Amino acid sequence: MLSVYLETTIPSYLAAQPSSDLVVAAHQHISREWWEIAPQRFDLFVSEAVLSEASAGDPEVASRRLSLLEGLPILQMNEDVRSLTRKYDQALGLHGRARADLPHFAFAVVYEMDYLVTWNCTHIANGTVIRRLLYLNDQFGLPTPLIITPEEILESPEEAPDEE
Repeated sequence: MLSVYLETTIPSYLAAQPSSDLVVAAHQHISREWWEIAPQRFDLFVSEAVLSEASAGDPEVASRRLSLLEGLPILQMNEDVRSLTRKYDQALGLHGRARADLPHFAFAVVYEMDYLVTWNCTHIANGTVIRRLLYLNDQFGLPTPLIITPEEILESPEEAPDEE
């Protein structure tokens, strides 16, 4: 099966109370649909960074996030991840709070994930950032996972209904 690195926004959308914001509510709905089928279609992974972020904030919500992640393999921090995070910090052009997302790229790359799945379209699933990441990883001789939202892999082409 293909491997998926789950970035923190996935359990966050799944554990949150239903939103009154239409876009967020749609993302929550899509996340729940995807979560139902994902374990049968993909090998799902999280990292120490995801667990750390998921455990922050409101204790009740954090508990729900962590409960969703129970039993998933945890990618461990190691020197390769640290080193790549530092390289991304110098060259990827993320600033301020966005720098906290750098380890997610490094974990997904070092552990050669097929996909990095996220709802963070500002700093992660962002065309400009992805273009820079592809360039850097090409320079480093490293593979780049496909960076997508759950909506983009909710159905495989084989499962999609025929269009007329």
